[in-house]
Amino acid sequence: MYLTFTRRFLAVLSIIAFTISACATGQPSSSPTAASPSPTTAGGATTVQVTLQEWAVVPASTSATAGAVTFQVTNTGPEDVHEFVVLKTDLDPAALPTDANGAVTEDTTGITVVDEIEDIPIGQVQELAVTLEAGKYVLLCNIYDETEKEAHYKMGMRIAFDVTGQ
Repeated sequence: MYLTFTRRFLAVLSIIAFTISACATGQPSSSPTAASPSPTTAGGATTVQVTLQEWAVVPASTSATAGAVTFQVTNTGPEDVHEFVVLKTDLDPAALPTDANGAVTEDTTGITVVDEIEDIPIGQVQELAVTLEAGKYVLLCNIYDETEKEAHYKMGMRIAFDVTGQ
C-alpha cells in the first residue's frame, strides 16, 4: 500500500513538474512591445505590427519585401496621440530636415511621403496598406504639440525601414 501511494505521488509530482516547465517562458520581456523577428506574409502581402509610444516607433520587423505592405499600428501612449508616417528617403532617420519646431519638413527634396495615418488615439489600432518599392524608408511620428512644445520626431519617434526586392 505504501509503495503504491509513493508511486502515485511521484507520478503526480512528475506531471506537475513537466507542466510547469512546459509553461515556463524564461525571462519576461523587458518591454510590452517586444519585436518578432520578421513580418507575417499572407497571399503575397506583408503585415508589419508597429507600436507607437512615448518616444519610439517600434516595428516588429525593420524590413519587408517589395510589394503590398500593411502596417498594423497601435498607439500605446501612454499620454499622447501619435501619427504614423512612411517616408521614402536615403537620408539618415535622425538627420531629416526639420522646421523651427523640430518637425520633419516632409516636402523637401530627397523625401517622398508614401502615406500616413493622422492622430491615432491612445489604445487604438489602425491599418495603413501601401505598395512599397525596394529602397530605404523612415517610419516616424511627425506631430508637433504646440502646448507642450514637443516635436515627436525630435523626441526619438523614428526608425529606418528597409524594403528589399522580390
